[in-house]
Amino acid sequence: MLNYIWVGMIILGFVVGVMNGRIEEVTKAAIDSSKTAVELSIGLLGVMCLWTGLMSIAEKSGMIRKISKIVRPVLGFLFPEIPKGHPAMGAIVMNLVANFLGLGNAATPLGIKAMHELQKINPRKETATNAMSMFLVLNTSAIQLIPATIIALRSAEGSNNPTEIIGTIWVASICATIAGITAVKVLSLRRKDRNGRTPWKP
Repeated sequence: MLNYIWVGMIILGFVVGVMNGRIEEVTKAAIDSSKTAVELSIGLLGVMCLWTGLMSIAEKSGMIRKISKIVRPVLGFLFPEIPKGHPAMGAIVMNLVANFLGLGNAATPLGIKAMHELQKINPRKETATNAMSMFLVLNTSAIQLIPATIIALRSAEGSNNPTEIIGTIWVASICATIAGITAVKVLSLRRKDRNGRTPWKP
């Protein structure tokens, strides 16, 4: 669906440019934007490779399993449906750590892996579980200690103080996370009360 939307926007832009007699400006803007996109991608490549590599090392060295044990009480409250020691918990931890460091792109494959593992213990494959809903909320509103991607983007665009947004991001992400967790817990309890049981519990 998004592909159709992007294609439609591009075609519409060219049509409007032709109608207004400004097709040369549209072409120039497209070329300049492509150049900027490539420059930004190359600028972000080093940061992404660094942190993705560190995540891989952390997983193979067993550090992720140790972190999982440390944060198990918190994750146990957030994800009571996940069995102890299940691979889904490790994938969730890795995703949250990546998001905590502000590495949204690096967290994406980890998030997909976590959802895949959660689907394995989903008794109703056509319906999202409470754990899936909670993970989606945490992945979307993740608290970011170091918004590395945004800082890299601001640096690439020539910002004089690329780190000045850190405090604002802390406040915004913490508020979003608290609101999301509260919403998931309240809605899951309401569903349990209405049905007299939790239908998604494996």
